[in-house]
Amino acid sequence: MFDYHMHSKVSFDGKDPAPALVEAAVKAGLKEICFTDHIDYFANTDHQDWVFDTQVYRRTYEGLSHPALKIRRGMEFGLKPYNAPQLREDLKRYPFDFVLGSVHFVDEVDVYFPEFWAGKTIFQAERQYLEETLACVQAHEDFDVLAHLTYISKARPHPAPRPVPYEEHRAVIEEILKELVRKEKGLEMNSSGVDRCGDFLPYGVCFQRFRALGGRIVTIGSDAHTASRVGQYSDRACQILKEIFGYVCTFQGRQPIFHRL
Repeated sequence: MFDYHMHSKVSFDGKDPAPALVEAAVKAGLKEICFTDHIDYFANTDHQDWVFDTQVYRRTYEGLSHPALKIRRGMEFGLKPYNAPQLREDLKRYPFDFVLGSVHFVDEVDVYFPEFWAGKTIFQAERQYLEETLACVQAHEDFDVLAHLTYISKARPHPAPRPVPYEEHRAVIEEILKELVRKEKGLEMNSSGVDRCGDFLPYGVCFQRFRALGGRIVTIGSDAHTASRVGQYSDRACQILKEIFGYVCTFQGRQPIFHRL
């Protein structure tokens, strides 16, 4: 049982202090967790960047421990097609164990905002998001795992929330998976979509194709921003990945560790 995607109050949108998430992880029976606080930048200088303070990060996590739980320290970096140099700079902040690469924005608009959806069909919104994800994965080398490939499925303005249909977007999804395989990057099974669109982000079919294409590295994350969501559906995710891969990964010092399930 693992949770490699969670946000404490170190993140701009985290609601609970780190010790509360640790206690929740122990209560949920998790073996290992990783804090992955946000670093997101905006091209528009009028908008405040969503970037954690490195000193606050250090004070919060250094020395944080629990005898029943292994705790790793990571970050979630918002990938854009042009900001690979910024990621390399942010990697100097701390000796991270793990780096999630995520895509939240298309043309500088968060897909969580109604503006992104204006004038688009669901198919058009999904395709534009996936094409942006492909461009980001092609542009970046320095992340470890791609977070929530189908993040758009849980966007609050989504007019009819659904898991992104694999067959409708097969060509672009497969290009994303092939690029991850080529770069030896991993794919995250993110459980935050289960309550919001009915399935994991992405769901099992994408992992089956990832494996068939040569993908090896897979992680599980709740994307918890509150203690109540830590480890949510981790057991179900483990079962799915057990059937497809037989293992799940954690990280130490940016290197994957494979745990048989």
